[in-house]
Amino acid sequence: MSGAVSIAVDAMGGDRGAGLTVPAVCRLLSSDTDIRVLLVGVPGVVKPLLAKQSFPDHRLEFVSAAEVVGMDESPVDALRKKRDSSLRISVDLVREGRADALVSAGNTGALMATARFVLKTLPGIERPAIVSAIPAIGGHTHMLDLGASAGATPAQLVQFAVMGSVLAADIHQIRQPRVGLLNIGTEENKGNDVLREAGRLLKVGTLNYVGFVEGHDIMAGEVDVVVSDGFTGNVALKTMEGAVRMLLDTTREEVQRNWATRLLGLFSRPLFRAMAQRLDPRVYNGATLVGLNGVVIKSHGAADSVAFQNAIRTAAIEARKGVPDQIAELLARQTVLEAPV
Repeated sequence: MSGAVSIAVDAMGGDRGAGLTVPAVCRLLSSDTDIRVLLVGVPGVVKPLLAKQSFPDHRLEFVSAAEVVGMDESPVDALRKKRDSSLRISVDLVREGRADALVSAGNTGALMATARFVLKTLPGIERPAIVSAIPAIGGHTHMLDLGASAGATPAQLVQFAVMGSVLAADIHQIRQPRVGLLNIGTEENKGNDVLREAGRLLKVGTLNYVGFVEGHDIMAGEVDVVVSDGFTGNVALKTMEGAVRMLLDTTREEVQRNWATRLLGLFSRPLFRAMAQRLDPRVYNGATLVGLNGVVIKSHGAADSVAFQNAIRTAAIEARKGVPDQIAELLARQTVLEAPV
């Protein structure tokens, strides 16, 4: 797929809801001529906000929804009882072919449950995963699963590796992405039976598998895709987020310690600004619910306008690249090589 793409946007999701998503969409449409948006929301909330914005009319279509899925609502209740919600209608638009992808900052569990029920998983994919780019030395590392489910079988870890490889190649133009399995050590005898069997399967497959990696390798720039089960991946992600936040906060505290450090801070502002930009979570906003028959992007619930626009741009890239089709094709080749083992 090339050229203009249509993105369904759940206007009601996120901590700030339509008050953030509507202006963010309008600003994006004013700067990106290759994106068309189907904005899904409650008319009484969204239409007054649209009336205050300037945007290209022919590239925004409003789609009415009757209800909203709460951020703390049960995924099961959202799936069964909220068929007229902005989240469900956004997913339906992808299934119907009216939208090439969707973006929501809403309830993660509800989005995953609804998207999996409506869109189904790709052939050969047993379980979807959540994948996102992580800042690393010299670039980024794609990591999955980040919490779609707690555990994983060896075969599912292989499927995660395939999906991560496609995303790394498409989003950041990496040829033959290096894939590592997150483990407690790099030796082949380390880890549990699941990890060792997954490593064996990846060795005989078509991917550029480099072996086991440890937590400190995620941001070291030595690997492009890090694969783990959802429990381990989510813990690792939250740990890294906390470490980055502590680093930035500690730096600010030390700069303000006395007149000498404040003076040094003035001269170091360009350095601090560059560091903040490289670690800015807004740049990496937009986690992919990968493994589905469609492109589904989850924006952080607390995302600001810049971050939300980046999530929409990520959806547009994946739609243009045909990421689901590429995953299915690569997985088919991987399965053929694994079959005789």
